[in-house]
Amino acid sequence: MQCIYALIQSKDDSLEKQQKFLKTSIENMYNLYLLLLSLLAEIHEMAKNQAELSNKKYLENASDNFPNKNKFLDNRLLLQISRNKLLKAELENRKLKNWYLNEEYVKLIYKEIVQSDNYTSYMLSTKDSYDFDREAVLDLYKNVIAPNEKIYDYFEDNKLTWADDIPIVNTFIVKQLKKARKEQPESFFLPDLLKDAADMDFAHELLTKTLLNNAEWEKEIEGKTPNWDKDRIADVDSILLKMAICELLNFSSIPEKVTINEFLEIAKEYSTPKSSIFINGILDKLVKEYRAEGKLKKVGRGLL
Repeated sequence: MQCIYALIQSKDDSLEKQQKFLKTSIENMYNLYLLLLSLLAEIHEMAKNQAELSNKKYLENASDNFPNKNKFLDNRLLLQISRNKLLKAELENRKLKNWYLNEEYVKLIYKEIVQSDNYTSYMLSTKDSYDFDREAVLDLYKNVIAPNEKIYDYFEDNKLTWADDIPIVNTFIVKQLKKARKEQPESFFLPDLLKDAADMDFAHELLTKTLLNNAEWEKEIEGKTPNWDKDRIADVDSILLKMAICELLNFSSIPEKVTINEFLEIAKEYSTPKSSIFINGILDKLVKEYRAEGKLKKVGRGLL
């Protein structure tokens, strides 16, 4: 949607340029995942440094008031992540030095963690197990790290597409942490970005076929909106309708209900309050028409 919008708004952009942008933005999502995961390692390292500094200066530390002042430092999941050689190598290979160059964000998150009720509850507890450590990290991630607006603003300023990727990546990290186990191999924390090459092929094909058949999709929309001047239809609504029509007619393995629901959700997120109703009405008419004409040739499971 973003690529098509950019192409329509700019007279200079080419299809090839948007295809490249799409591929790059998808790949950059993995960089975001690595940075957010490595933030946990950076927070753990900062806690370690703070503890060492406190001991050297013989100053009272907030952790001194807890039964086990090293409980956070000894958190098994955090140790797994911070000692992960594959993660470190991947960050180095991709030249992702964001936290080294922007340590103030690590300090900010660390401070909020230490001041949080989740941290206090964890540190006061006498429970000692991998599962308990994992739940503590999950609570801190969901309640302190993921909702942090300054981290969000930082990523948004760093990469345009990351603003949309953050919720997706945060959700994935939470799911990944939930599945973490004591004897997990290091590779567990570096999953593949895509299930298989077909995912990237789908994205590329949807973009290309939507743009190359733009005039055809426009006629389809006009036929269902006789009382509407096409200039009155919001640009985003027009793009989403064209993408949905393209998907309905060209991707036989995707159920029509899935297509409609996905584009309605995107409309709710990015367009006007009434857009989803408008889009749903048009797509509903088109699906009935396509069925009657035998244009919807769907195959595979989950289509009934």
